[in-house]
Amino acid sequence: MKKYIEGSMAVAEAVVLCKPQVISAYPITPQTHIVEDLSQMQADGEFKGQFVNVESEFSAASVCLGAVATGARAYTATTAQGLLLMSEVLFNMAGMRLPLVLTCANRAISAPINIWTDHSDAMALRDSGFIQLYAENNQEAADLHYQAYKITEDDSVRLPVMVNMDGFLLTHSFEPVDMPTQQEVDEFLPPYKPNHYLDVKRPITFGSMVGEDGYMEVRHNLEEAMKNSFAVIERVTKEFEKKFGRKFGIFIDTYKMEDAETVIVAMGSVIGTIKEAVDLMRANGIKVGVMKVRTFRPFPKQAVVDCLKNIKNVIVIDRASSVGSGGILATEVRAAFYGNTTVPKVNSYIVGLGGRDITIKTITDIVGNFANVKVQDSQFVELDHKYMQAGDEYLKTI
Repeated sequence: MKKYIEGSMAVAEAVVLCKPQVISAYPITPQTHIVEDLSQMQADGEFKGQFVNVESEFSAASVCLGAVATGARAYTATTAQGLLLMSEVLFNMAGMRLPLVLTCANRAISAPINIWTDHSDAMALRDSGFIQLYAENNQEAADLHYQAYKITEDDSVRLPVMVNMDGFLLTHSFEPVDMPTQQEVDEFLPPYKPNHYLDVKRPITFGSMVGEDGYMEVRHNLEEAMKNSFAVIERVTKEFEKKFGRKFGIFIDTYKMEDAETVIVAMGSVIGTIKEAVDLMRANGIKVGVMKVRTFRPFPKQAVVDCLKNIKNVIVIDRASSVGSGGILATEVRAAFYGNTTVPKVNSYIVGLGGRDITIKTITDIVGNFANVKVQDSQFVELDHKYMQAGDEYLKTI
């Protein structure tokens, strides 16, 4: 059923359709609407599980760890400093191979204090052992949750999954979202039946002390589980398409790549703006395409190489920076080509930090400078101005 719905509400409804038995979270902007909506749905009797109120994000993550260790399906959501406060528990959860779905409403990290969108928070946890998936729009954000539970609970994976959606740009925006029925989700996502969980009748240990004689083997197994997730993500994505009729790229997605000489690589909601810019550049005879990275962890090296190996110019747009190194996604793209005989020219641009607008002109200026093509600025400035005017008019109504 199509609904014109806020991104946060779409995610909250999707989570309830997945029937978690335990939800625990602490409010923090711009994630708050998700957990407010979940709390309201419990009060209204729409969510039948337990909603555990806690005093911090660290506690929320700890509650979820305890829940999944006992075999329950659990959920949490956070952002920015909240994600960092959870980090000790999240590393622990991944190392213990405990399945969880976490929504990260991507936001800048302090200091200075900033509540607006970039990917600094999720990027800080990129080596935690969490699978990381990135949504372009609210439909994808909702749909990724059904898939995330099926991925995280697969016995060959058993790694937690972080679904990333840009704060405010998605969490607080209203879009038409196709919400499935409970029966449809039940048919796609069966009840969770773990093989390994805490049970007084079958005592086992999670997270025990491991010395130098075993630690490397445990971490190796974690790496193997991440590799295993490639096949599971592919299978689940195809099953989702077959069941619901919505097609997404498995690890990457492409737009107007057929004869592209220059390709822009990015993640998240900026993809929509990039597509608008590409349409306009195409109308001016500039052969530009888009490669969207949907799965950042595990990083899909082979898919990236196969997509970009014959491209003349590659522009990677990051909404986060590894201080002292540069664009994180750009570094991953360059590393993917290590050892290949054909390596495209890859340039990195870090934009949109702390919620700064990424406009169509931002994209066309980047392409014009890097790919040495002439872009007619007036058209793009006029279109950006039209979109900004529309936004201003909308703000007057709320």
